[in-house]
Order: sequence, then structure tokens, then C-alpha cells
Amino acid sequence: MSIDERLERLTERHEALTQTVELMAAENQQRDRRLTEIMEGLARLLHIAEIPEHRITDLEGGAQ
Repeated sequence: MSIDERLERLTERHEALTQTVELMAAENQQRDRRLTEIMEGLARLLHIAEIPEHRITDLEGGAQ
């Protein structure tokens, strides 16, 4: 195998690795966005779930 052939193979491998890293980075960004959306949704649900609890506590406190 000549030096030119070796350089060509190395170049091809480098390009393939670069594409793989770019795909992984894009997938990580998508995952991070989805995780952020999930966490925000959970925070909203927690807030909604706490509303009746506060109302019950207020009613119980007012009845004493």
C-alpha cells in the first residue's frame, strides 16, 4: 500500500469520525431539549398538584 493510499484511507476515516461526532452532538442537543421540556412539564404538573393541597390546608386551618 502506497503512502497516497494510506493518506486516502486516513482521510476517509477522519471524515467518517467527524460525521459521527457531529451526529452524536446533534443527538445530545435533541436529548437535552427533550429533557428540558420534560422537566418543565413536571414542574407545571407539580404546581397544579400543589394547588388543591394548599386549598385543603387553608380550609382545615380556617375550620380550627
